[in-house]
Amino acid sequence: MQQTKPPNLNFLIIIASLLAGCASEPPLPPTDEQAELPSYQDKAAYNKPYKVKGKTYYPLPTANGYRETGLASWYGAESGNRTADGSRFKPNGLSAAHKTLPIPSKVRVTNLRNGRFIDVVVNDRGPFVENRLIDLSHGAAKQIGVHGVTQVQIESLEN
Repeated sequence: MQQTKPPNLNFLIIIASLLAGCASEPPLPPTDEQAELPSYQDKAAYNKPYKVKGKTYYPLPTANGYRETGLASWYGAESGNRTADGSRFKPNGLSAAHKTLPIPSKVRVTNLRNGRFIDVVVNDRGPFVENRLIDLSHGAAKQIGVHGVTQVQIESLEN
């Protein structure tokens, strides 16, 4: 019977070390929260996540297909102030503020109490009052009969 020499222990340690260095764990899949977030890398500052009163808002990547019902209010005392997109707010204009629609977005706002509607451009963020969906400029609110808070339907005019 022929005897075999035991392998060199140092050689085995070197080989094991080399092989271990090549092994790596596969990357972890994104969490559900990470997978749902769109990329905001190339977006304007006003279309990136932002925080107001301790709550973070995530603007939608597109307004396509957006349709929602909720409460509308109006604003106008901010005359001359800058909107989120940098333009001057015009109380008698046809604009609106929304927390998550992309800026700019064109939407139709329908007053559900009287059926009147107006097409506006979302160019600002807000309203940051609980249970409010959209703030209309005073001019837009007046045209569809919004006095105080009114139930409206918003739908995107973008395809």
